[in-house]
Amino acid sequence: MTTAPAPRPALLATLLAFAAPAACGDASTDARDPAANGVAAMSVENFAEAVRTLSSDEFEGRAPSTPGEELTVAYLVDKFRAAGLEPGNGDSFFQNVPLVALTERGRPELAIKAGDARLGYAWPEDFVAWTRRVVENESIADSEMVFVGYGAVAPEYGWNDYEGVDAAGKTVVMLVNDPGFATQDTALFRGNAMTYYGRWTYKFEEAARQGAAGAIVVHEEAAAGYPWSVVSGGWTGPQFDQAGEGGNMHRIPVEAWVRTEVAREIFAAAGHDYDALAGAAARPGFRAVPLGTSASVAVSFDIGRSESKNVLALLPGSERPEELIVYTAHWDHFGVGDETLEDPIFNGAFDNATGTAGLIELARAFRALPERPARSVLFLAVTAEEQGLLGSAYYAANPVYPTANTVATINIDGLNVDGPMNDITVVGMGASELDDVLAAAAGRTGRTLRPDPEPEKGFYYRSDHFSFAQAGVPSLYTDSGIDHVEHGTEWTLERRADYTRNRYHKPGDEFDPAWDLTGALDDLELLFRVGYRLATSEDWPNWREGNEFRAIRDADLAGR
Repeated sequence: MTTAPAPRPALLATLLAFAAPAACGDASTDARDPAANGVAAMSVENFAEAVRTLSSDEFEGRAPSTPGEELTVAYLVDKFRAAGLEPGNGDSFFQNVPLVALTERGRPELAIKAGDARLGYAWPEDFVAWTRRVVENESIADSEMVFVGYGAVAPEYGWNDYEGVDAAGKTVVMLVNDPGFATQDTALFRGNAMTYYGRWTYKFEEAARQGAAGAIVVHEEAAAGYPWSVVSGGWTGPQFDQAGEGGNMHRIPVEAWVRTEVAREIFAAAGHDYDALAGAAARPGFRAVPLGTSASVAVSFDIGRSESKNVLALLPGSERPEELIVYTAHWDHFGVGDETLEDPIFNGAFDNATGTAGLIELARAFRALPERPARSVLFLAVTAEEQGLLGSAYYAANPVYPTANTVATINIDGLNVDGPMNDITVVGMGASELDDVLAAAAGRTGRTLRPDPEPEKGFYYRSDHFSFAQAGVPSLYTDSGIDHVEHGTEWTLERRADYTRNRYHKPGDEFDPAWDLTGALDDLELLFRVGYRLATSEDWPNWREGNEFRAIRDADLAGR
């Protein structure tokens, strides 16, 4: 475990005072614990009922711009009103988020030419392909294929997979994750911990900057962090995006994934050894390799335009209401899938009915305080996270409250359903001074902070806090701990692995009455105490020195 740098002396002193345990009595009644009333206001029963409701079949999987959304946002407004909160966007609880949805027609085929060989692959069993351009038809035809390793241009790591190659009009083939993951060499990128260069979102963005006509990411389960079924399920059906100016024509024409076995076959047909090239791509000095193959695929879409909603509920501060702490969670999931299946509804109970229900409990906690905190607290339930963090990205680009006045964001994406833990995981641990505030809160109950046990999966770049981080706002994102009080670490990791294999982004993610939700309330208490500490202080926790978002934050605050 890497020890985080020490907090500033002034901040440390206040945190130590905050962390001091009550001398006697129950924490919910001890006068020395000013947050006690808030903690006592949260309940497992209310939390469970909200999760059960939000993930019920009636809510149809909570897809944006569907009847499921209408039920979801109305439910949230009712709960926030009942908790005594005010509309967070003027006189409205909503921020409208313009979206465009492209729904693929038919079943396209990926056709590959390799010399005299002709290979064909089926959608979505072997590949998925789409476009982010707002067009009804898009295609590549006999597009020359080039293997560009990890598809990364990372000057801070001395790495450029596009050096010496003109990708314009070609189809680039890329590996998911980073060279550091492939080699486990801590000197490459961040070793086992994925950087943003390892995310598929970055790889498609860079391919577009390079002028490619097509981009294909090879799915390797260990490197991606999820099985092919997540790709085939998540990249079929309506694909939402922001309705950007110019129809998103700056995006690459065709983006695609292929299974590892497909990539092996394509490489072999052209006389290449996939494993040898993948190994070379993970070593410094790699140069792109023309494969001697060409790709053709045509995709066509029905285009729908709509507005979805971010939900904003506000507890105004008593002294400095213009300064605020933001709690975020995404309310959306994947809606209804293939209706020929026995169970086509993606209920999204863990992901993220738990986080959304957590916002409601936190709202109750803050409203139960005998005095309002000095700073405001905003509860922001965002849309379209599953489609690429679209709701939070829209808010970050169009903030209702200036980012320079936003002290911090605290994001919730999946709460602990396995019972009490000795620890709590901090995704991106060491990035900001918010770790110190959380550590002080955890110290009250004897819990410890643990870095992400699966940094190779890139969770830091996969939830809504990342939209705020890119805007410079210090952002805390926790995950369930792994050291279970009764069953230990191995048991918990196997539970996590079972969820990823069998329920993550699948219809099987349903409410389970056997869940032990006391662990969720434990984590909510910690997150409440972090927010309470920030809302009642004058501190402005920042990113650590050397963090990539520090300069953005410093410039933003300098303009206050």
